[in-house]
Amino acid sequence: MMMIYLYLFFLFPVLFLMNCWYLIQNFIMIIILMFMFFMMSDFYVMISYLFSLDYFSYGLIILTLLIICLMFLASNLIFKMSLMNYFITIVLFLCLILIFIFSVMNMFLLYIFFELSLVPLLILIFGWGYQPERLVSGLYMFFYTLFASLPFLINIIYLYDNYNTMIFNLIHCNFLSFFFNFCLIFAFLVKLPMFFVHFWLPKAHVQAPISGSMILAGVLLKIGGYGFIRFMFMNELNFSTYNYIWYSLSIFGSLLISLLCLIQGDIKCLIAYSSVVHMGMCLMGFLTMSKSGVIGGYLMMIGHGLCSSGLFCLANISYERLLSRSFFLNKGMMSYMPSMSFFWFLFCCFNMGCPPSLNFLSEIMIMWSMIVFWSFSYIFIFLISFMGACFSFFLFSYSQHGLYLNNYSYNLGTVREFFLLYIHLIPLFTILFFLLSFCW
Repeated sequence: MMMIYLYLFFLFPVLFLMNCWYLIQNFIMIIILMFMFFMMSDFYVMISYLFSLDYFSYGLIILTLLIICLMFLASNLIFKMSLMNYFITIVLFLCLILIFIFSVMNMFLLYIFFELSLVPLLILIFGWGYQPERLVSGLYMFFYTLFASLPFLINIIYLYDNYNTMIFNLIHCNFLSFFFNFCLIFAFLVKLPMFFVHFWLPKAHVQAPISGSMILAGVLLKIGGYGFIRFMFMNELNFSTYNYIWYSLSIFGSLLISLLCLIQGDIKCLIAYSSVVHMGMCLMGFLTMSKSGVIGGYLMMIGHGLCSSGLFCLANISYERLLSRSFFLNKGMMSYMPSMSFFWFLFCCFNMGCPPSLNFLSEIMIMWSMIVFWSFSYIFIFLISFMGACFSFFLFSYSQHGLYLNNYSYNLGTVREFFLLYIHLIPLFTILFFLLSFCW
């Protein structure tokens, strides 16, 4: 693992070169290829200096590197600005922190990098955001994360005091305390985010630049699910006793947020609220503590990271031309940008979980685990799936159909934009086919 960290660390001197934008992208692509050829096993591999990999961290690290690489492709306006090197520095620093989060074996190191990931994201929002309201949205995100993570730190100190270690797989505790359970996972529930603590997410998404929205939807929301997996198997008795509380809030909240999506007037706001719905389903899969639920939730994190990031890219492509994210001005895009309508259709279909996408397989596995966990879940599952199809259909039909305001002109997408969308789209197909061929 140290060779990966040193590789990323020594990318920082490359910033002193002129026009290093595409050079950094190529170096990150090389790291992705290096990760894909790593030999994995069922448990931790490549253990060194309290860093290691397993199957959960393996997929999330590849997703992180892929989204980071695509952030450069999407940020074409920043490429033309004088602050390009500052942007690359922040993105590389964020990439390094995220890989640390997904590969540490120490709880305290996880907490440090968990908090540190907030700093570069705040700089992205404050420095390259759109409206002056970005200051308020950044403060929302900062105080939500800070308030939720302090009880988590207290629990880490308590565990160290009792077990004299902070390594995940060396601790197996049986505390039956709701306060302990709440303090342990509250930080991850805010980051996921769960219903009732999700208010920071739409604000941060709307005011963030396209790169901030991509990394926030694609990777940073997945830190909550990853932390949940790590701590869930460390204290199974506590989680299995109190999971019904968070399960009830999630299943009720996902239904309410899916209804709330239908009254949004901002495209990015709708995509952000749809992320809350999908991560709520991901959380419900983890809370069942079954094999199908955990694997389904993990696959949904990967699929949602690619699908949601692609939708934000599509929203940004429209924003760069019309300078508005409003549904009232983004009407009739099929007439204005006919080349992008097919991608809008595919990503909206995958957002609602249509086959042959990775989202479809993950939703089936989560639904199965939810029905086994609580038999009456099928009523809520039917409503959430139906409303998820409704707001995805609403997003496509309201933005693509209708009468365009300036119908005398049209616009074609650039090669960069088509390549960006293809890279988001191809893994959603190929991962599913690979899994099916592997199971067969």
